[in-house]
Amino acid sequence: MSTTESTLPIPASLRSDEQAALAEAVAILEGTSLPVRLASLVGGSVEALKRRLPEAAQRMIDGAVRRALEGALQAAMRSDPARNPTPLSAAWLHRGLLAASGAAGGAFGLPGTLMELPVSTTLLLRRIATIAAEQGEDLSDPMVQAECLKVFALGGRDPQAEEAESGYFALRIALAETLKGAVGRGFGALLPGFLGAIAARFGAPVAVKLSAQAAPVIGAAGGAAVNIAFLEHFSGIATAHFTIRRLEREHGPALVRAGYEAIRRAG
Repeated sequence: MSTTESTLPIPASLRSDEQAALAEAVAILEGTSLPVRLASLVGGSVEALKRRLPEAAQRMIDGAVRRALEGALQAAMRSDPARNPTPLSAAWLHRGLLAASGAAGGAFGLPGTLMELPVSTTLLLRRIATIAAEQGEDLSDPMVQAECLKVFALGGRDPQAEEAESGYFALRIALAETLKGAVGRGFGALLPGFLGAIAARFGAPVAVKLSAQAAPVIGAAGGAAVNIAFLEHFSGIATAHFTIRRLEREHGPALVRAGYEAIRRAG
C-alpha cells in the first residue's frame, strides 16, 4: 500500500455528521465476525463449537438456513415490517420476541433449535427491514428486499479469508453478481442462486448458534442469549449498510467508498 493510499482524506463534501455516521458504519462492518463473537459469548473457539455439533446436523445446516431465509422473506415482507402495532419500540419488541424464541428452541435441544430457526430468522429480517425503512428505503421494491437479505451475509471480516474477499464492498459486489438479470424477471427468479450465496455466509453463525443451544436446559438460557447477540449484531450491520446506501444516494457511490476506505485505512 502506498503512502498516498494510506492517507486518503475523507471527502470534504460529507458533512461532519455524515462523516461520523460513515466512521461508525466502517467500525461495525469491519469489526469482529459474528461466529467469533458468539464463541466468546458461550465459551470456546468457533472450531470447538462446530465439533460439538453432530455430523448429521452439520449436513442439515445449509438446507435449513436456505429454507429459513426463504420463509423469513415471505413472512417478514407480507405486512409492513416498519409498522409497529404495540406501544413498545420496535427494537424492544423484536428483542423480547427473539429472546423468547431462543429460550423456547434451546429448551428442546438441537431439534427445538432447528424448529426455532425460521422464527428467529423472520424476526431478525423484520428488524432489518424496519431499519431499512428508517433509512429511507422502499420496502415494496424487490431489490430493497434483496438488500435486507444481504445483511445476513455482511459484516465482520473472516480472519482466515483474504481482505479482497471478505471486505464489505467485496461482498457487496459478489452478492450483486448473483442478482444480475433478475430485474424485470420477478423476485422469484433471483432466489435460488442469491439465497445460496447468503446461506453460505449466514450458515457459519447459525452453526455456532446450534452448537450453543444443543444441550437442553442449558440451551434454553444459551438460546435467549445467542438470539439477543444475533439481534444486536444484525441490527448494527443493517444500520451501517443502509446508512451507506443513504449516503450513496445523496453523494454518489464513488465518493462514499473513497470516504469508507480512508476511514478503514486510518483505523
